[in-house]
Amino acid sequence: MSREQPTPETLLPHRGPSLLLDRILERSDEHCLARVRVAPGAWYLDERGEAPAWVALEWMAQAASAFSGSRHLRAGRAPRVGFLLGTRRFETVVPAFPVGTEFEVEARLIFIDDLGPSAFACLVRDGADILARATLKAIEVP
Repeated sequence: MSREQPTPETLLPHRGPSLLLDRILERSDEHCLARVRVAPGAWYLDERGEAPAWVALEWMAQAASAFSGSRHLRAGRAPRVGFLLGTRRFETVVPAFPVGTEFEVEARLIFIDDLGPSAFACLVRDGADILARATLKAIEVP
């Protein structure tokens, strides 16, 4: 496992308000763990000023993308652009995430193919409490 962590900008092609990961906490050959914070004024806030539960899917996708970016950097390659193909069993125990709250997002590798397809088991948690989970399928393009 890497001790010193790169910034999310190093691992992801996202920039500006599209980049939702605040910090990379851990990464290994099997997973990426990141920190997210629901920022005031974020583009995804609903009419109540909260992050709807579906935003957790994007947090998960970005954690999976950070895993992939880390893998490419270790191999001496630039991170690739990836696309979320879909999800299975997205579950959440909260309808929304309040502004100012912070969460850990983990993407754990299920499989990856050098031609591009991959799958990840993902969690959003607050300490020991799992708030959302899903299996994501994605594909990278050269």
